[in-house]
Amino acid sequence: MKQHTPITITNARIVTPDGVHEGSLRLEDGKIAAVEGAVADEGDNLDVRGKLVAPGLVDLGVFAIDKPAFHFGGITRAALMPDQSPMLDLPSRISYISKSGKPDFWVHPLAAATRGLEGREIAEIALMRDAGARGVATGRQWIADSGVMLRLLQYAAMLDMPVVTHAEDAALVGEAVATAGEYATRRGLPSAPAQAEAIAIARDLALAEMAGARLHFRQVTTRAGLELIRKAKAAGQEITAGVTPAHFMLSDLATAEFRTFARLSPPLRSEDDRQAVREAIADGTIDVISSGHDPRGPEDKRLPFADAEPGMAGAETLLAMTLSLVRDEVIDLPRAFDLVSRNPARLLGVEAGELKAGLEADIALIDADKPWVIQSAKMEASAGNTPFDGQPTQGSVLKLWKGGVEVAL
Repeated sequence: MKQHTPITITNARIVTPDGVHEGSLRLEDGKIAAVEGAVADEGDNLDVRGKLVAPGLVDLGVFAIDKPAFHFGGITRAALMPDQSPMLDLPSRISYISKSGKPDFWVHPLAAATRGLEGREIAEIALMRDAGARGVATGRQWIADSGVMLRLLQYAAMLDMPVVTHAEDAALVGEAVATAGEYATRRGLPSAPAQAEAIAIARDLALAEMAGARLHFRQVTTRAGLELIRKAKAAGQEITAGVTPAHFMLSDLATAEFRTFARLSPPLRSEDDRQAVREAIADGTIDVISSGHDPRGPEDKRLPFADAEPGMAGAETLLAMTLSLVRDEVIDLPRAFDLVSRNPARLLGVEAGELKAGLEADIALIDADKPWVIQSAKMEASAGNTPFDGQPTQGSVLKLWKGGVEVAL
């Protein structure tokens, strides 16, 4: 798509990293031409009557591409995990996937760290970078072999590529589907200690420091794990951490009725851990909030809890759940869009995620107060397996532009 007519968005509340400002925004030739002080000239003028204008969301670490669901949620770009069929462990597959969302959506593939994501032989990362990979990922699994992980981090550091890792010690987790504790014991669910996360993080932090690599922990969900991240950042280590809304909105109490929509990876944690995640979002320990979009149909979810596949359809609820943190005064609006737009865009090295002159005109017009009820049966995703089914929420995208061209919602 190519923007043919300039657009001036007027009477807007513009979300920038340094605050929310009243003003106008000018889009020309697919780029942001001017912010705040934009003057209406030739082209289309749109008076948004005080609604929020924010950067399109950049969703870091999704497992499927559902364009209608992403557009509904204000997401204009997504980093796709390598756990696909076939795996994203060859340059030809990376090249194909990187073009798959165009023209109205950008897919940024993450290269498989090892062949077949088996954790043994490092994949052709340099060739996949040249084919369009924006980072390297271990997928849903932790690389148990420390020697392989160190070589991966050294290789990625040489290529200046971030490594996105899953943080759970595989030997401790095994076939567990829940976090060890009162609720898992009462329900007789196979469980693993929450410390499996901190153990994995501690090892990977040490290896990343040795290699001088950029390391992103896709989900950090426990108080112990977050404290390790906090200390490593204070020591100057180049690491980032993410989380999904489920882990700051829900605790393991959500598994009480064996609802498989609450079967996630990593599993839901204790209430203390949930509060620790919210604290880490507030103090900057968490850098990214992503949807973890992983739609699962009835064949994967209508099973006993221990047999169901983990995952949630999260694209449509990412914005609303993040805005709930603003309403709860955990963070402010600029920080919210740092978490879902600016920081993931920087991590991926794409010129987007911020309302700044010269960047891609990926823009969302948002009514932050618009109420709606999350209904799994009516979701745009290929499956509606959301743990927030039936929950009232607020915040909806009214219009969306990709490269200055309006996208149909």
